[in-house]
Amino acid sequence: MQRTLQNLICTLLFTLLVVAVPATALGQSAGSKRPNVVLILSDDHRFDFMSFHEGAPNFLQTPNMDRLAAGGMHVKNAFVTTSLCSPSRASILTGRYAHNHGVVDNARLVPEGTRFFPAELQRAGYQTAFIGKWHMGGVTDEPRPGFDHWVSFRGQGTYFNPTLNVDGSRKEYEGYNADILTDFATKWIREQSSDQPFFLYLSHKSVHAEFQPAPRHQGRYEDETLVYPKTMANTESNYRDKPRWVTEQRYGWHGVDYLYQGAMNFDTFYRRYTETLLALDESIGQVIDELERDGLMENTIVIYMSDNGFSFGEHGLIDKRHGYEESIRVPMIAYAPGRIEAGSVLDEMILNIDMAPTILDLAGVKETDLPMDGRSFSPLLFGQPMDDWRREFAYEYYWEYSFPHTPTVLALRGERYKYLFYHGIWDLNEFYDLSNDPLEEHNLINSAEHADLIKQMKERLFDILDAQNATDIAFRRPTDWQANERLLRD
Repeated sequence: MQRTLQNLICTLLFTLLVVAVPATALGQSAGSKRPNVVLILSDDHRFDFMSFHEGAPNFLQTPNMDRLAAGGMHVKNAFVTTSLCSPSRASILTGRYAHNHGVVDNARLVPEGTRFFPAELQRAGYQTAFIGKWHMGGVTDEPRPGFDHWVSFRGQGTYFNPTLNVDGSRKEYEGYNADILTDFATKWIREQSSDQPFFLYLSHKSVHAEFQPAPRHQGRYEDETLVYPKTMANTESNYRDKPRWVTEQRYGWHGVDYLYQGAMNFDTFYRRYTETLLALDESIGQVIDELERDGLMENTIVIYMSDNGFSFGEHGLIDKRHGYEESIRVPMIAYAPGRIEAGSVLDEMILNIDMAPTILDLAGVKETDLPMDGRSFSPLLFGQPMDDWRREFAYEYYWEYSFPHTPTVLALRGERYKYLFYHGIWDLNEFYDLSNDPLEEHNLINSAEHADLIKQMKERLFDILDAQNATDIAFRRPTDWQANERLLRD
């Protein structure tokens, strides 16, 4: 009887302790409250055009991106699995390769029944908002499942006076696109309750071509001296052992000598891009300021990235699509003061298909039946090692009817080497040692020294694509006569 009474008293005391003691004393951190997540996506922003980044143009000013990197983590090796707007955006929202989610180009509609990860956040009790450029197969601006609040425009939209679909109602808004979207984003943040976590997806048009800076930024860099990339020069050494399509494209739509069919010269193109970037950077700062002003930043994780990279003269090319580094690498910064170490750098290879599983993981959604090819890198954000993290990934881009200048590209990008396979054309494939040749100047596809490695990488490339149950002919393992390892010339 006495022992029973003692046990009852102990139980009551423990219950009172659990009620009275904060969560931090029970083994849970103060940050264990489900965090808000803000994903800011830009368009066509190349990985090194941030002023804190080594190799950035010396006149470039991105103080708010610098602020995020200084106070958070620079994800140094971020990539996309397809360097094109619609496929990459679909990969971000589904966690899947383009050949699996089906949006393989900018014209392909999202297949019926496609589910996006924000719907899982809704089911977990999050408020969700999409604000900005959707552009995922077709030109629809209609609200999509998974979002409680919707602001978007058709197709690429316009830089000035955009017509926006706000929760199903269309209206023209006067002003600059990036500013208007930012106003919608900050207003929505102010309306959120502290009792319910939220996910905001702010998806900018900036800095998509054809570039138009805000009037306050027009001409900011007009007198700055441009430094052209080494591989831009039209020289025999630059084009030695390069595929023929690369050589010929410098005189086409996406080439430096006749860009946009001669509608604009390269220097103006370059300056307008860097000036258009200024409003995007300001938008990031305004979102952070709003989160801090409302006291939300201490429980919010902000991730900034772009949907693809962009070339500015490398190999005589502009634009994206191709498999060179400037096209497939993207900027990425993660910011969460008190959670993510200030000034930290992540070296692991992070992909756009990792965003969906990572954000679900951050939100505490541990179980979902959504099929995903990516993985959560959440532990890496907080300094926890993941020894089994990827050391290579597959890249895919499909020839487009509207832009026939770039062929279908399949590539395997490893930590040191990159193998590129061109499907549908009789041309030279490519192989680069990125450690010794970061500018991808010297194609080693015919190197006897690397022959075994090239064969192995080709096999692994198609192994990865086969493992994803790809059925397109572009993924069928090539026979010897299709290998195209060397271009036959007279």
